[in-house]
Amino acid sequence: MNSTIKAYVALGLVCFFWGTTYLAARIGVAGFPALIFMGIRNVLAGTLLLGFLALRGSSRAWTWADMKLQIIPGLCMITFGTGIVGWAVKYIPSGLAALLCSMIPVLTIMINLAVRKDQKINWQIFAGMLLGLCGVTLIFGDNLDLVNNPETLTGIIVVLISVVSWCFGGLYTQIYKSKSDSFFNAGVQMFAGGIGLFVLSAFNEDWSHLPAMNLTSFAALIYLIVFGSILAFASYLYAMSKLPAGLVSIYAYINPLVAILLGFLILGEKITWFTVLAFIVTMSGVYMVSFGYKVQKRKLELV
Repeated sequence: MNSTIKAYVALGLVCFFWGTTYLAARIGVAGFPALIFMGIRNVLAGTLLLGFLALRGSSRAWTWADMKLQIIPGLCMITFGTGIVGWAVKYIPSGLAALLCSMIPVLTIMINLAVRKDQKINWQIFAGMLLGLCGVTLIFGDNLDLVNNPETLTGIIVVLISVVSWCFGGLYTQIYKSKSDSFFNAGVQMFAGGIGLFVLSAFNEDWSHLPAMNLTSFAALIYLIVFGSILAFASYLYAMSKLPAGLVSIYAYINPLVAILLGFLILGEKITWFTVLAFIVTMSGVYMVSFGYKVQKRKLELV
C-alpha cells in the first residue's frame, strides 16, 4: 500500500472515529461520574502517548518551556472543551452535541476578527458565518422541548461554552506557535486537560461515594483512549502530512453526520427534517468559511 492510499485510509479513520466519540462518551458517562470519566480518559491517553514517545527516544528535546506552552491550550481544548462535552451528553443527545460543536470553524473566525485586527473577511466568509448562525437557530428550533428542561438547557449551554473555549485554545496555539513535536504537544495537552478535569470534578462530584465502573463504561473508556484519542489523532497527523489541508478538513463535515446517525441507530435519538436541514445549513456555512479562506490565500499568493 503506497503512502497516498495510506493517507486516505488515515483520513477515513479520522472521519469515522472522531464522529463516534460523542456516542462513546454518552455511553461511558451513563454509568460513571462524567468529569472523572473524561479526566481518566485524557490523563491515560496523554500518559500513553508521552510514554510511547519516550520509549521511541523522542524525549531528549523536551523542556519545561515546551510543556508550559501546552498547558493553556490543554485547559481550553480538553478541560473546558471536549471534557465538559462529556458531562453535557449525560443530558442532551450526542448528535445534538456534535451539531453544536460543528460550529467551531465559524466561531473561530468570529473570535479571530474580534481579537486580531489584521484579519479580514470576504463575502464567502461572511456568507458562511451567516449560514452558521442560521444553522444554530435551526438546531434550537428543532430542540425547543429540550430547552424547556433545565437540565438539558444547561447541557446545551455547556456545549456552547466548550465550543468557545476550544476556539480560544486554537487561537492561542496560532499566536504562540510551538516548535516541538505534534505528538508531544497533544500528549501534554491531554494530560494537562485531564488534570484540569479532575480539579473540576473535585468541586462538582462526590469522590467519597464513587461507584465501581461498570463493564459498559470501562469499554467506552478504553475505546475513547485507544480509538478516539490516540489512533484518530495519529491518523489525523499522518493525513495532514500527506494530503492537502483543505482535503483533510472534510472530517469537520463528516464527524457530525456520523454522530447523528450512530445516535439514531444505537441510542434511538431522534432525527427530524429540522435536524437534516440544520446539518445541511451548518455544514454549508463551514464549507463557505473554508472556501473563503482559500480564495483569500490565492489572492495573497498572486500579490
